Amino acid sequence: MLPTFPVSSAKAEDLKKRMQDLSIREADLVEEFIRGSGHGGQKINKSSIVVQLTHVPSGISLRCQEGRSQALNRYYARKRLVEKLEAQVLGEASAQQQKIEKIRRQKRKRSQRAKEKMLGEKRVQSEKKQSRKSPLRNLEE
Repeated sequence: MLPTFPVSSAKAEDLKKRMQDLSIREADLVEEFIRGSGHGGQKINKSSIVVQLTHVPSGISLRCQEGRSQALNRYYARKRLVEKLEAQVLGEASAQQQKIEKIRRQKRKRSQRAKEKMLGEKRVQSEKKQSRKSPLRNLEE
């Protein structure tokens, strides 16, 4: 039985479905609550909001301190666990891997032809803007 989390029912159902697809049972999870670190002062030092989640069959262990509440961190920990297991099982097809590949493509250097095309479009746009200026401004410059 999946615990209740302070998130929308759609998000909770999505997590439940993803856990079932990967055959992750709540009984396979070992959950510990520990004190957090970082900003927050006295509140952080007194409350155990960090969730340490271990999936016994796979041996994956992770800590989560994303939210301010323990219940929210429990949700985020399970979500991250599911993402890690999906990445292992699905490999390149996983959503995380697709994000990484998308960023890699965006950072890749443009080809010479693409660069010339982009600069040509910029010149055309610049000429359009120059033609929109008032005639008095053109004389001053």
